[in-house]
Amino acid sequence: MKSKKLVRSTAFAAMCLALALVLPFLTMQIPSIGQALSPMHIPALLCGFICGPFWGLAVGFVAPLLRHLLFHMPPLVSAIPMAFELAMYGFAAGVLYKLLPKKIPYIYVSLIGAMVAGRIVWGIVSLFSAMARATEFGFAAFIAGSVTGSIPGIICHIILVPLIVIALKKAKLMPEDN
Repeated sequence: MKSKKLVRSTAFAAMCLALALVLPFLTMQIPSIGQALSPMHIPALLCGFICGPFWGLAVGFVAPLLRHLLFHMPPLVSAIPMAFELAMYGFAAGVLYKLLPKKIPYIYVSLIGAMVAGRIVWGIVSLFSAMARATEFGFAAFIAGSVTGSIPGIICHIILVPLIVIALKKAKLMPEDN
């Protein structure tokens, strides 16, 4: 039974990684739209919900770095903080989903908690990155990068991720269904 769960988790994690690499192609013609919608965030969050915290952490961390290596996007200066952000998204979504009751409102609680944790980690890593490059990264830059410029993506994630998780629950493809 454990090997079946491992195979299922590996397959879902690979699918989430593939989605993280491919989804940005849908928005890359207009970079400002792609930055606002943050399409790579969705698979990292989903991986945490579906496969658990450690798979979510791994997929979230690898996705931006692998996408940078393959397609030179996002730029490395953005890919590094993004790797830590998405890793926290996947990890926190997985932990919160595992700990909280398996009811619909708690899917939203897990999602929003993961998004807040990921943005905090992004801010911390961006601050250290800016210090290493001897550039400024103040509170205004943090708010602009993590909240103001991300509102369309936040709305998109709050709508899409729970719908997908609920659909997977109904199809009995979520971990608690195993």
